[in-house]
Amino acid sequence: MENSMIIEWWHWEIAGLALVLLELAIPAFFVIWFGFGAMLVGLALLVSPGLGLPAQIGLWVVASVAMAVLWFRVFRRSDHKTLVGTAAGEVIGEVGLLVGAVAPFQRGRVRFQRPILGAEEWACMADGEIAAGERVKVLSVEGSFVKVTKA
Repeated sequence: MENSMIIEWWHWEIAGLALVLLELAIPAFFVIWFGFGAMLVGLALLVSPGLGLPAQIGLWVVASVAMAVLWFRVFRRSDHKTLVGTAAGEVIGEVGLLVGAVAPFQRGRVRFQRPILGAEEWACMADGEIAAGERVKVLSVEGSFVKVTKA
């Protein structure tokens, strides 16, 4: 009587689902790829039931790493840079929408289409009154707020 464990296709599917759900508890956006890799192995085993355990594990490792690399190198690339760590001079001229009116000695709020210096919305100051809803551009970054003027 041989005492070897046979891994069925549904074992991989359950393991994959568990790893995907684990991503909810550990929001690193990395564990999910190992879950998807396990689900892919489950599908491969369903199509080709004679796949040996070393081949299954190899396919799981290769698929998981390939999906993670694709995500972080190809699909994650976007124009939505946060500009965190960039010099303040690089955000001068950025245009945003005033969501809270601004007046001399009264701070307003400006929202940008993409985050600048790590935030989509900033407290702002201006030399003159500007009503909410106006488009404004950044003149300078002064500590925790930006100085703006009408765009």
